[in-house]
Amino acid sequence: MAIDTVTDVFEEHRPVLMGVAYRMLGRVADAEDVVQDAWLRWSQADRDEVREPRAYLVRVATRLAIDRLRQAQARREAYVGPWLPEPLVTDFGATAPDTAESAVLADSVSLAVLVVLESLSPLERAVFVLREAFGFPFAEIATTLERSESAVRQLAGRARRHVDERRPRYEVDPAERRDLTERFLAAATGGDLAGLMTLLAPDVRLVGDSGGKSKAPLHVIESADKVGRFVHGVAGKGAGLTVRFVEVNGGPAVLLLDEGKPDTVLQLGIAEGRIRCVYLVRNPDKLASLA
Repeated sequence: MAIDTVTDVFEEHRPVLMGVAYRMLGRVADAEDVVQDAWLRWSQADRDEVREPRAYLVRVATRLAIDRLRQAQARREAYVGPWLPEPLVTDFGATAPDTAESAVLADSVSLAVLVVLESLSPLERAVFVLREAFGFPFAEIATTLERSESAVRQLAGRARRHVDERRPRYEVDPAERRDLTERFLAAATGGDLAGLMTLLAPDVRLVGDSGGKSKAPLHVIESADKVGRFVHGVAGKGAGLTVRFVEVNGGPAVLLLDEGKPDTVLQLGIAEGRIRCVYLVRNPDKLASLA
């Protein structure tokens, strides 16, 4: 196999490898490290023995991600404040050829789902990602994880039930989310507390992730009154920040820039026309990839 062919084959499958690794780890840098390690394994492998490069590469990336996830879980126990995934700019492009598949990919990479996936075991998370997000057959997942197919089916069932029980049922209509995001931003920056309150569900939650490295609530804020007053109070301090709309994790979001540097990513979880969750990512380490 020629060198250019070796590289071409890997690059063809890089989006899938990155997709699997990010959904496993919730960190862009960690996912990129996994993909880079997979490339090193691929470049050094006896490729004459590899019948299906995609299956081989996904197997390597998944196992690397499981090892890294086990290490990361220990570190996250000492994390300061709530933990949110690192925002990922999403453009599924050729990896999702139709609208239905795009919706599945967008849902599987949403902040709400990734937060729930944090409570799965590494093996359950791997099975869920490979099966639910990418549609791999159980037999192939079993080979990847070196488990029996019946064991993989059991893992898949547990993971599916766990996610279904805990995942918020947010709507994924981009147009509605963009509209509510714009109205939320206008009310917040305009000091319109009454207008802000009309957009919030009574049981709305605000989750801020700073990692102790910037200002954000160290606990989840709950109820429309508390969330509304918090947003109203801090919005006035954001004068001078540049506002940019971006798509992250499969949905519209707001990127706030301070002198050109990413300061905050804000994204809303919406259901039945009301805001059910406000996500604020302010940990500078998690915003570096957006620079």
